[in-house]
Amino acid sequence: MIKDITLGQYFPGNSFIHKTDARMKILISLIFLVSVFFCRTDAAFLAMLIVTTALILFSGISMKTILKSLKPLLFVICFTSVISIFWTKGEGDPLISWRFINIYLEGVRQAVFMVLRLVCIVSGSFVILTYTTSPMDLTDAIERLLMPLKYLKVPVHDFAMMMTIALRFITPLVEETDRIICAQKARGADFENGKLTDRVKALIPILIPLFVSAFKRAEELAKAMECRCYTGGEGRTRMKQLKFKPGDFVFLLGFAAVCVLALLANNISFVL
Repeated sequence: MIKDITLGQYFPGNSFIHKTDARMKILISLIFLVSVFFCRTDAAFLAMLIVTTALILFSGISMKTILKSLKPLLFVICFTSVISIFWTKGEGDPLISWRFINIYLEGVRQAVFMVLRLVCIVSGSFVILTYTTSPMDLTDAIERLLMPLKYLKVPVHDFAMMMTIALRFITPLVEETDRIICAQKARGADFENGKLTDRVKALIPILIPLFVSAFKRAEELAKAMECRCYTGGEGRTRMKQLKFKPGDFVFLLGFAAVCVLALLANNISFVL
């Protein structure tokens, strides 16, 4: 499970999504998220699922990687689905009725919609942003988009840098956690059997070395930035300048049009 966490990883490629300006990809991801949340009918969800699949295919990211990103959320997906099935009431006779358990068609549809919404949000946002955008480009894009907040005395550069460092250190911390677990298992630690309290106590030999390693990495990074006289803020230059290209605007307008058409499918309904 630990190795399946792909949040924050960047997969280089030559697709047009990789080449799109990072600022434009942030705007596109916001449009995508809003469109997914406004889907209400089965036709609209099917349309957004097609859009998500198209993004995955055009990005060149393997389907195996996408499935790995969904695996850590399997518990959340199953839990929300079960809650929707058993707690959503509907009109007419229930599909299944046994003692106090009543399952309606509306509950099943709501569970399917919940699963599709989570799958689309996770897969689409990862493909548009983290999987196809380098951390440095993402930092510059966030800083550029939040630039107006500087007039309100908001430390935009510091905020963008913190977000990027957090994303950058997800993968090393996941790998460090996996190494600590393997080392503790080699010493006879058992994280899967026993009572819940015993399994919670078994996590202490993992958390303490992990926190020590995280603070050590943070201290080393701070010293490295100080040795290079890094200050950020005003006067900072960038090796790579972000520039909009005509294709970026075409991608934005085309994607927005597709999302609008998908939302118009809210007026269409058919049985899944």
